[in-house]
Amino acid sequence: MAGVEQAAEDDIAELVRLRALLFETLGGDFFNPSSTGDDWRDALAAVLKEQVNADAARILVVRGDNGLAACGIGTIEQRLPGPHLRNGRIGHVIGVVTDPAYRRRGHSRAIMQALLDWFREREVARVDLYASSDGEPLYRALGFADHPDPSLYWRP
Repeated sequence: MAGVEQAAEDDIAELVRLRALLFETLGGDFFNPSSTGDDWRDALAAVLKEQVNADAARILVVRGDNGLAACGIGTIEQRLPGPHLRNGRIGHVIGVVTDPAYRRRGHSRAIMQALLDWFREREVARVDLYASSDGEPLYRALGFADHPDPSLYWRP
């Protein structure tokens, strides 16, 4: 089993590298727009620095030989409670990614299991994620199902 641990500030450059790898893997103009430069990486590094020890975020890593082998991020958002969301706490899994050299070793599964434990401890009512075609079988095996709400988005 992979050695999952909390990320530290020293891991930020590697976290940015893995997140960029994720966007390259997803492809398309939505995830990797050709009109965008690399300034988003600096913005990402700044946000990661703020969130690496935040109460509402959990950034987990598995270390490789020369950097990070894998990472995954969980966040918790407080929304309004309702009959479908008893306490209004929603977890989000963001950017579980494994460096190609370390794939098929259980790192993503170990990170996901640790994130799900963290969400349970914080009594989230639901956990949402967006799955790549490569990641979907793992998420379904962990109990994720199709979301009942239709999803739309808007960009100003």
